[in-house]
Amino acid sequence: MENNETRWDISVDFLVVGTGAGGMTAAITAHDLGAKALLIEKSPQYGGSSAMSGGGLWVPNNHMMAAAGFSDSPEDAFSYVKGCVGDVVPEKRLRTYLETAPKAVQYLCEKTHVKLHIVPDYADYYQDVPGSKEGGRCLEASAIDGKQLSEDEFLEMRATPPQEAIMGRISMVISEAQALLTRSPGWMKTFAKLFFNYLSDIPWRFKSPRDRRCAMGNALICGLRLSVRDRHIPLWLNTAAKRLILEDGRVVGMEVEKDGKPYFIRAGKGVLFAAGGFDNNAAMRKKYLPQPSRTEWSCGNPYSTGDAISMGQEAGAGVELMDEGWWGPTVVVPGEERARMLVIEKSLPGGVMVNKKGKRFVKETAAYNDIVKAMYAANTDESPCIPAYLIFDATFRKKYPCGPLLPGAQQPDWMVSGEIKETFIKKSDSLAGLAALMGIDASGLSETVAQMNGYAKTGTDLEFGRGENAFDRFYGDKSVTPNPCMGPIEKAPFYGLEVYPGELGTKGGLKVDERARVLTESGELIPGLYATGNCSSPVMGRTYPGPGATLGPTTTFGYIAAHDAVGGE
Repeated sequence: MENNETRWDISVDFLVVGTGAGGMTAAITAHDLGAKALLIEKSPQYGGSSAMSGGGLWVPNNHMMAAAGFSDSPEDAFSYVKGCVGDVVPEKRLRTYLETAPKAVQYLCEKTHVKLHIVPDYADYYQDVPGSKEGGRCLEASAIDGKQLSEDEFLEMRATPPQEAIMGRISMVISEAQALLTRSPGWMKTFAKLFFNYLSDIPWRFKSPRDRRCAMGNALICGLRLSVRDRHIPLWLNTAAKRLILEDGRVVGMEVEKDGKPYFIRAGKGVLFAAGGFDNNAAMRKKYLPQPSRTEWSCGNPYSTGDAISMGQEAGAGVELMDEGWWGPTVVVPGEERARMLVIEKSLPGGVMVNKKGKRFVKETAAYNDIVKAMYAANTDESPCIPAYLIFDATFRKKYPCGPLLPGAQQPDWMVSGEIKETFIKKSDSLAGLAALMGIDASGLSETVAQMNGYAKTGTDLEFGRGENAFDRFYGDKSVTPNPCMGPIEKAPFYGLEVYPGELGTKGGLKVDERARVLTESGELIPGLYATGNCSSPVMGRTYPGPGATLGPTTTFGYIAAHDAVGGE
């Protein structure tokens, strides 16, 4: 890696590896500060995990809160984040995030095609921690017309995962998803509007099933891609980073492979890794993550294989929190590239999550991060929790979606494919029969369901407090009383599916400081090298404080890295 005689094929000021929200924000910021930037992406599509996400950014004390009727303060924000993260992350880094994130998102709103709006009732995940808010801190990328991109540019954007679209095709923002999936008042009108918009995009409907009304992560990435194009910042697809090049201990460039050919790129002011974690690297998962762990349980980008982390380590970088992920319970659907996370299903009334003994082990409405932590913590030979099982009845099946299944009212069981019935979901006319099909203790399941039915009547979960706070209720069915997250499980047939400890992406990575500068194990700077996103150590530590706590930090530290490398306030 140390090389003083490199023949450079191209010279730029700031080289960004990875085209997710953090990488593109950094390239745009560097350009606006007067630097020549270059984005490279090893896959055939740009956007990374950001394009596959919900498109939310968790930004306390943001510039939109007051106008929307929300109050916040630096003191409340710090109290909450510190209360969640603890001492795992240096206080200086936490404060830098909280101070800079509002500036970064305001910059995006004012200087790019990205438009954000508040999701009013999307609460912080830990309502019992001082400084938490019941809404206002989650900013979502507003829907954007993908027709502003060329057809090639649109198709080169990584697609929205099927679980984030109606029937796997029609885009929806978070508030629309909440209304549709919890059947809130007006949901049918919302569905009709989205369906009409999708069908009316002719002749595109004959070219691609993808919806050009970009929402969620695609809305964020589309807005950033348009902004990159406006600035004529080159974006090289099919370009894999191979090794960092150092001169006198400083990172000065990189060897890459573009369309199978080697290129040597000089980066006069710095290299930023924004290349994702090691979601799809089985060897790294086995080495670092809690076990059992499988690539097929992950919702993450299939091209996230830990390359940036490995290259950083080769250059002397330290790593932190490599045993962590942005955890969430997932289901594996036959024929789909990645697993689906149970974000909504676990909170809806009429379902329960149990272990092999048929017993509950966690509050189902808890933050998805905590569901998986509970799966690992409670998993024993005597009472296995991996896999866990989501159990529900005919009423749940008729009213709500579940994984790839539409509500039974729209997709009766006779319309479900044989492969889904065979490998994804089990069904029986009795709880005992379902338990036998799934290998669950029948008496334990029967007792648990009887308890849940009692809780549904009173509205009080005496074991875990399901549905007790604003976050719990966000994905509850508001038409169900007295608790929108609990309903009886009593109407046959009964259904069950296996649930795995998955993640949106791995979380640990290269050790960095509050300026996104990469550090050695002992804390020394590696000059010229920066990292943000899932290839860097997370500012959120071992926790997940709120919706968008992945994208908020990666965009913010991309913005910070560009300022540090290029200069300027």
